[in-house]
Amino acid sequence: MAKTDAAAAADAEGDAGESVLGYEQARDELIEVVRRLEAGGTTLEESLALWERGEELSKVCRHWLEGARARLDAALAADSPAAEGPQD
Repeated sequence: MAKTDAAAAADAEGDAGESVLGYEQARDELIEVVRRLEAGGTTLEESLALWERGEELSKVCRHWLEGARARLDAALAADSPAAEGPQD
């Protein structure tokens, strides 16, 4: 069964009880993390922390996108002729 947006958002909540990030917030923060990693000039520890945060943000984005995909698939299935039943 596909997750709802609420379920995806609940999964996106951090272990420390952080507020739930929306897709756009997570995407924007992920962009900043990647920019900082690509710019270099950080210590190994900082780079590892950034990479780990990027992985978390990537999961948040993936959950939101999977939820959106499931909603689109459900809407398309409901609109298909096969879902309406036989037409006599």
